[in-house]
Amino acid sequence: MSAAALHLELVFSRPETTASVTRGAARLLADMGYAPLLEVGLPNGRRADVMALGRKGDIVICEVKSGPEDYRVDRKWPEYAPFCDAFFFAVAAEFPQTLLPDHPGLIVADGFGGAVIRDAPSTPLAPARRKALTLAFARLAALRTLRD
Repeated sequence: MSAAALHLELVFSRPETTASVTRGAARLLADMGYAPLLEVGLPNGRRADVMALGRKGDIVICEVKSGPEDYRVDRKWPEYAPFCDAFFFAVAAEFPQTLLPDHPGLIVADGFGGAVIRDAPSTPLAPARRKALTLAFARLAALRTLRD
């Protein structure tokens, strides 16, 4: 078989890609000094894939995108901004990054960790909202310990 006749197409499972990128983004945030939680419900009814609390009380949200189709059909990500100081997309290395807008931060991750490709702009939360989110985050983390 000639090299010209050989065609390989890489197909990545979306659930596996999502789990891997989520795990890597959470590990990266932990390495950066944040305490991450996965699948956190927000007051507006949305669910953050990864929400993390920093040492100084800052809140970061990462929206995981498993592939181009996932990004194209899901336009809810601007609704996360009122609930974090910084917002990132987290994607796998093979994700075509040119599809993503320039203003959110960007993390490339796999199951072992990740890297910040583009820092997220900081938009500080109002103190009352920060307090409410921090208390809800702490309660969720404490309640999750009972499940294990």
